[in-house]
Amino acid sequence: MSAEATDQAPFGRRRGIPRIDLRNLRRFSRAALLGPASRGRLPDAIEHVAKVHRVHHPGADLDVLRKAYVLAESSHRGQMRKSGEPYITHPLAVTLILAELGAETTTLTASLLHDTVEDTEVTLDQVGEEFGEEVRYLVDGVTKLEKVDYGAAAEPETFRKMLVATGNDVRVMSIKLADRLHNMRTLGVMRPEKQARIAKVTRDVLIPLAERLGVQALKTELEDLVFAILHPDEYARTRELLQAHAGRPDPLARAAEDVRGVLHEAGITAEVLVRPRHFVSVHRVGLKRGELTGTDLGRLLVLVSDDADCYAVLGELHTCFTPVISEFKDFIAVPKFNLYQSLHTAVAGRDGEVTEVLIRTHQMHRVAEAGVIALGNPYTPTEGADAPEGERADPTRPGWLSRLLDWQSATPDPDLFWTSLRDDLAQDREITVFRSDGGTLGLPAGASCVDAAYALYGEDAHSCIGARVNGRIATLSTVLRDGDTLQLLMAGDTRDAASHGPSPEWLDHARTPAARIAINRWLAAHPAPQPSPQESRDAAQEPEAESASTLSGQDGQDGQGSQGSQASQGGEAAVPAAGAVRPEAGIVVDRPGATVRLARCCTPVPPDAVTGFAVRGGAVTVHRERCPGVARMTAAGRTAVAVRWADEDDGDGGGDYRVTLFAEAFSRPHLLADLTEAIAAEGAEVVAAAVEPPREQRVRHTYTLQLPNAGRLPALMRAMRNVPGVYDVTREGRSMAAARS
Repeated sequence: MSAEATDQAPFGRRRGIPRIDLRNLRRFSRAALLGPASRGRLPDAIEHVAKVHRVHHPGADLDVLRKAYVLAESSHRGQMRKSGEPYITHPLAVTLILAELGAETTTLTASLLHDTVEDTEVTLDQVGEEFGEEVRYLVDGVTKLEKVDYGAAAEPETFRKMLVATGNDVRVMSIKLADRLHNMRTLGVMRPEKQARIAKVTRDVLIPLAERLGVQALKTELEDLVFAILHPDEYARTRELLQAHAGRPDPLARAAEDVRGVLHEAGITAEVLVRPRHFVSVHRVGLKRGELTGTDLGRLLVLVSDDADCYAVLGELHTCFTPVISEFKDFIAVPKFNLYQSLHTAVAGRDGEVTEVLIRTHQMHRVAEAGVIALGNPYTPTEGADAPEGERADPTRPGWLSRLLDWQSATPDPDLFWTSLRDDLAQDREITVFRSDGGTLGLPAGASCVDAAYALYGEDAHSCIGARVNGRIATLSTVLRDGDTLQLLMAGDTRDAASHGPSPEWLDHARTPAARIAINRWLAAHPAPQPSPQESRDAAQEPEAESASTLSGQDGQDGQGSQGSQASQGGEAAVPAAGAVRPEAGIVVDRPGATVRLARCCTPVPPDAVTGFAVRGGAVTVHRERCPGVARMTAAGRTAVAVRWADEDDGDGGGDYRVTLFAEAFSRPHLLADLTEAIAAEGAEVVAAAVEPPREQRVRHTYTLQLPNAGRLPALMRAMRNVPGVYDVTREGRSMAAARS
């Protein structure tokens, strides 16, 4: 059975949130003790519920509510709450909460019966026979949740069941939240330690679920009740603050009159209300702003008929008052993940006091308060010729809930599920990212490109190799911000898509359960091979061997003595002697008989502007004029030697030439093979190659290539850039923009 009654009521509750106070409970109690009314009229105890329900649903069939109450009352007769009230007062109170929020008749029927199967001899079959399969399903779902042992060991599997029940029909969770709200209101008869335990579970799981289902009316009151139990001192100070301001002139009332006047002059029909903040909201604002003024204790709510009027109101406010631009948010054009829509702004009034304003339509307000409850029965048949037979639409399942359902079914470990669920629910803010195809993607604040990939593509995101954020290349670890434009780059061919997979480093950047679970599953299914002892020894020596092969060129000839001599000649230690070019290289130098070498630091090819410097042994090293080595040697007082290309006039560039190219790419399997294949297809020979260790899923390849004709260089670079995953190819010492000329 459920928690029990107390006469403690929070101060300063917002208008419109249902409240079953002690007088109502006593009235329900008296009516319940009198038993059901005569057939044909509603029992007195449920009459108020029926009136509230008819406000939202004028044509509702009240007979089914009467039948449900009669069954519930007769089943619970003789059962009492710890407060001494008849037990029937609890399902009545829960049903009234849901009726105030606009729940449809089926939900209210199930709410009246939600404890009968657990606490009485009524069976699910009996419920189904009398009220139909939908009511039976809802009662069964709530009954399973009522059997929850909120002990720490039971929590993971319990809330997995809760999530499954919610995903199949969000009305189950709606009833559960209303049930928890009434129990929290009447928690005073419990022992303090039990109050704290229930309040913590409410704070950690049920309040975030209420937030995500958009049921703000329940969420805010639950927050205040938890606040009073877990933080009594802060609650008392906040209460005193509100009481102190209650006797003063309300600046928000004056601001509301000013706004009404402005909108009336503009011919805009609108309802302007003062909306007080609830306890937790006041406490949070106090922590953020320090000393509070009267305008900090609430906001103005402007209600209009349609979306266009919302923007008309915004325009008038920003024209007639001084807007605080940093406070403007448009949740109409880009709704929040929990269905919430509204315009938020803040304006400075006549005395300079800043007032926050919410602007929304009446329908938006209903959804803002009641969330999924305001959307009615989610299981109406799908209309249209294209709808599969028997398929039902569920407009009340937000995107985050669908994602949670997907990953919970893929997470057999209850502890991992529980940790992931709490991490996800702890995200109290969501960002909207614009996709390159024009759609949007909702993600928790702090999400990275890794999270976006798995949110958009599911397990196909294993083949993601990079991203562009706001048009610029970005690593998958990049944290996204609200309003970013995102393009995810995927492996370009089926071979890569099949073999590519996430690295363990991706887990460092994944914030969402969907991403972390998918990555962990892939890593578990594809364990990294363990190297043999010989491979381990080879790997330990590999950096030295790679460095030697990279520097020495093809076969290591033109020994180390030349390198040492160059080191003393103005910083050419990194230019090995292996760069010597045969006479047919096409360089003309003003020193007859001089040996010519193309500098390995910049590897010039026609039609680069070049210059030369004499080195020991009578050799002339040829550099591109923009090479950093030229500046160093000029600064050291070295005299340049005039050099030019032999066929400079016709631009033929005949002969063999070496060039060093850098390929910047996203790390993926087969990248080296695909790049060398592209190089070979262009008739170039790989003299040396080096691959740096990947960093943040990006890798840099360095290739020293022999070209049969310098004129082939632009085509070669284009071919390398066309390799999937490669986002830039540049020449050594040359900018990307210049290289693409």
